[in-house]
Amino acid sequence: MQTVGRLEGKVAVITGGASGIGREIARRFVAEGARVTLGDLDVRLLGEAARELGPACTTLEANVTVEDDVERLVAAAIDAFGRLDVGVNCAGLSTFGPIAELSEGDWNLTVDVCLTGVFLSVKHEARRLLAQGEGGSIINIASLNAVQPAEGMSAYCASKAGIDMLTRCAALELGPHGIRVNAIGPGLIDTPLTQFQRDLPGIRAGYLENIPLGRVGTTQDVASAALFLASEESSWVTGDLLLVDGGARTKRYPEMFRLIAEGLADLEQQDLGT
Repeated sequence: MQTVGRLEGKVAVITGGASGIGREIARRFVAEGARVTLGDLDVRLLGEAARELGPACTTLEANVTVEDDVERLVAAAIDAFGRLDVGVNCAGLSTFGPIAELSEGDWNLTVDVCLTGVFLSVKHEARRLLAQGEGGSIINIASLNAVQPAEGMSAYCASKAGIDMLTRCAALELGPHGIRVNAIGPGLIDTPLTQFQRDLPGIRAGYLENIPLGRVGTTQDVASAALFLASEESSWVTGDLLLVDGGARTKRYPEMFRLIAEGLADLEQQDLGT
């Protein structure tokens, strides 16, 4: 007997869908019967994703900080597949620097992409779901750093904490219309954006020391959480921040300034020894 996927017949928009967590969520959704429209700035990777996922996937170059782009992305899903059921807002980045030295430009870039981009995505996904009148699910990718501070990451932490509260406000407003809004808070996940912790000696060990389950997370871990929140299995869950962090919330964030300084010193010593 053929098993029907948990998202059979559903249509999802995924921002930041060309790589990392967004692309893995796209893979899982398509495997479960959904059709997806991916938005990203990386046209090359969008092309790769489209070829990998086949006719169940359409793509659009889109900048989540530009409202017209976000509106066009939602419209592209409607044009391709006729409806919208799920929005997954993954687009994000991070800058690093002590708060006393962080430039206004780096602050604005992080907040614009990580928080304003999510707001614009929720806004236009919600508009479509309200117009359809059939409910739906919106999933925002926050971070462990929504609840746990980190040295050198003030803009990122503030943005992700903002996503948590934005999610709760949206859940409050949209719940009466059958639209659920939740957030996922990943801990350290191996993606291209976290390459730094593989390049600098000691950084990964610092993270692992503070993860009770003893391993770094994978994009599949986050995709599993997104599938749950997108499916009817979570039909009575809204306004929640689901931490997918191996228990890191129970301990503390690594001492980034010290670990980075030590890692750079180790690399310098290695260069001197060659």
